[in-house]
Amino acid sequence: MLKRRRFLTLSACCAAPTWAHALPSLQPVVWRGVALGALASMQLVHPDRAWARAVLARCLDEIERLEGIFSLYRPDSALSRLNASGELRAPPHELVELLSTSLALARASGGAFDPSIQPLMQLYFRHFATPGAAPDGPTPAQLARARAAVGHADIEVASGRIRLLRPGAALTLNGVAQGFITDRVAGLLRAAGLTHLLLDLGEGRAHGRRADGQPWRASVADPANPARGLFELRLGSEPGLLPALATSAGSGTTFDAQARLHHLLDPASGRSAHFHASVSVAADSATLADGLSTALSVLPAERGAALLAQHAGARAWLVDRHGSVTQIGAS
Repeated sequence: MLKRRRFLTLSACCAAPTWAHALPSLQPVVWRGVALGALASMQLVHPDRAWARAVLARCLDEIERLEGIFSLYRPDSALSRLNASGELRAPPHELVELLSTSLALARASGGAFDPSIQPLMQLYFRHFATPGAAPDGPTPAQLARARAAVGHADIEVASGRIRLLRPGAALTLNGVAQGFITDRVAGLLRAAGLTHLLLDLGEGRAHGRRADGQPWRASVADPANPARGLFELRLGSEPGLLPALATSAGSGTTFDAQARLHHLLDPASGRSAHFHASVSVAADSATLADGLSTALSVLPAERGAALLAQHAGARAWLVDRHGSVTQIGAS
């Protein structure tokens, strides 16, 4: 059984604007819809609403273009074509950039984050799509065969060609692509002159302030009871704040009816990791927050703290199955 749940809520509720240059009647321009296969929203605070809506339309075009590179569900995407043939010549520069970033995180995390984990994901999807599938998941022999195709060290990345050197290898960038696309959209908006914005494209990113002059806020829910918020924090680009936040939780996407087996797979064992109920990371970029939240989810707290220490300013919140929260990283 496959299900998806959200554990991050970004707040844009506002009263009358109070910052000096705002118009008395200023209200955010809001878009809500589906992006990257999930519910999403973008909110812009600007006095010229028609212009802001035109910029939002450009953002939607950019999301569509990037999905055409990273999607695993589109057979004609660049990533799907790479997985089908094991080689992609003249790859899009965004694929080269994000895969290079992913491989750097794979090395830094000792393989806890690994973009080549797709053969294991495919194994679980196939297993639980089979009528009468064993509730404990794939057999040890099946896991061993899938793990033999996993190995981030056997991926060649260059501007002119990407190659997968292991037989049966396939990549997924689902652990970092939402953050990357969030950053790209934020960059497009800021280049257009937007200074007050909030993006929720699976991962969150905020700049400036709400229309009432208050900081943007995010609430992280209890994985065991999503109606209950565990903690809140302010997001933004001002001193003392971080702009991006990502949350990973095994219970967000599960394979079995009992929700014991989930998508946060440990590449070393091929099985779901159960160190934390959820992990939230705040960082300077949504790409980094997204990738780190995935990596920390399959690491014990001590190793996770060592990985986080390599990224100055990043903070993480580890939630256990009882809803207790432990913060690591910068205070």
